[in-house]
Amino acid sequence: MTIKEAQEAVDQWIKTYGVRYFSELTNMAVLTEEVGELARVIARKYGDQSFKKGEKENLGEEMADILWVLLCLANQTGVDLTTELRHSIEKKTHRDALRHIENPKLKA
Repeated sequence: MTIKEAQEAVDQWIKTYGVRYFSELTNMAVLTEEVGELARVIARKYGDQSFKKGEKENLGEEMADILWVLLCLANQTGVDLTTELRHSIEKKTHRDALRHIENPKLKA
């Protein structure tokens, strides 16, 4: 599935089952909540915390939830994420072409 197809699939789901998009402000709050849920799993899996009884290592599920809400926000605000991701990669390539390669902190 391409990013464009993902945006279209989310839009179709919203139109079929979701009644309408939540407001942009609500979706921003939901996105923040979902990022927090991912942070909790990462803190338990890779950090010093342990999982509580009944919690699971659902990294993929949490990441997909974040992507879902981000796709909703992109659709609502008219953002073509394929184009924007291409622009972001180009910007980082030009801006950071040597930055990380020359960073002594990143050398093994």
